[in-house]
Parts: sequence; structure tokens; C-alpha cells
Amino acid sequence: MTALSTDLADPDAFPYFLWDDPMTVSEVKERLRSASEEERLRLMAVVLREARDPDVWLFLSPAEVLAAWPRLAGRLGQRRLFWEFLLERWKKLGLVAA
Repeated sequence: MTALSTDLADPDAFPYFLWDDPMTVSEVKERLRSASEEERLRLMAVVLREARDPDVWLFLSPAEVLAAWPRLAGRLGQRRLFWEFLLERWKKLGLVAA
């Protein structure tokens, strides 16, 4: 069993939110950069569903989430409403592009 960590600054740590798919922080970041579209969307959805809200931004940018939103929204389960609210609020405040 792999020890999970909340130390997301350590590239060799196994993030706490990937309890069922252990990979290191650096592996997560690399997959988000280079994986197929389907794998990237799957991993983005896991991060948005399972990571603490502030930790999401260590792996994704708001622009990436917004760009993928039409393909991501249906993968977020109960967290979808939270992210919809947050992204819409940021758009209204001018913090992200509409």
C-alpha cells in the first residue's frame, strides 16, 4: 500500500486525493500535460472531485477548467454545482474570461 500525502509540493509524494490510482505529484502533472484527451479529462475530473479546492490549482488553471468545462461537467458528480457556482461567480467578477 502506498502512503498518501498532503505535501503536494513534494514531486515524489502520492497525493491524498488519488487514493484509488496512486501516482506521484510529478506523474499527475505530466499526465495532465501529455496524456490523451480522454485520460486528461478523466484525471482533471478526479482532481476537481477529490482534491481540496485550493489544491486543485496546483494541478489545473481556471483557464484549463473553463476550456474543458463542456466535456468535464458531466464527470463531476455532486461537485459539479460547486464548480459551476465558483466559475460563474469568477466570470461575473471578471477574474476569468467569460
